[in-house]
Amino acid sequence: MVTDLAAKAELLRSLHVPGDPLVLPNAWDVGSARAVVDAGFPVVATASNAIAAALGYDDGEGAPREEMMFVAGRIAASVEVPVTVDAEAGYGLAPGELVELLVGIGAAGCNIEDTDHVNGGLVDVDVRAAYLGAMREAAGRAGVPLVINARVDSYFPASPHHGDDRLADAVSRARAYWSAGADCVFVPGAGPADLREVVAAVAVVNAGLPLEGGSLEELRAAGVARVSVGPQLYRSALDHLRADLQLLSGAPTA
Repeated sequence: MVTDLAAKAELLRSLHVPGDPLVLPNAWDVGSARAVVDAGFPVVATASNAIAAALGYDDGEGAPREEMMFVAGRIAASVEVPVTVDAEAGYGLAPGELVELLVGIGAAGCNIEDTDHVNGGLVDVDVRAAYLGAMREAAGRAGVPLVINARVDSYFPASPHHGDDRLADAVSRARAYWSAGADCVFVPGAGPADLREVVAAVAVVNAGLPLEGGSLEELRAAGVARVSVGPQLYRSALDHLRADLQLLSGAPTA
């Protein structure tokens, strides 16, 4: 199993090409994951926000770790392609424990964010960088070169930064996480101009793509290597469900 998972991790890493990004339509259950694969995408990424919502919990580590990882493990077991798991902020686990858990459920990669869900704000950059470095070492010991995508939340409401300070903080955090061993740095909320600055600092960058009003071409031109849509597909599926339910109930559609 370790050999197969290691190969999946190497494949996942190889698909991160600046300017020709890996596009990830994020899944929330086995059915959505299989739909992603059937559509021809080479990797499945989970969306913690969507999984938590589907389970009836709030995002931001509001769902029990065991339930979140059970769903992620079922997804990984249901498809042949590499699966990268949104592990939120690590669920309070030590780096080695988190790596052991991810490898155990068959994850080839993971997202780790720097929002502090316990105390508010963002985790201190040096503390988070040390955590990522310890994850990298633990993955090496496990024999699985886990693809670590470090999420930088400088543009999120939890961040104390505003205006141009957000970019400066994002670049600083991106450099620290990259140096610590992250394979990719995710800066949700950053526009193409700011993303170019992050790409210049660390090379392999993940960007978010709004399904409405977003431009994949702009992100390619900015040099990003990975694109995610997060929980948007889950929300879109719910919108279609509500429309169908209105038809069945005889209620007028919006």
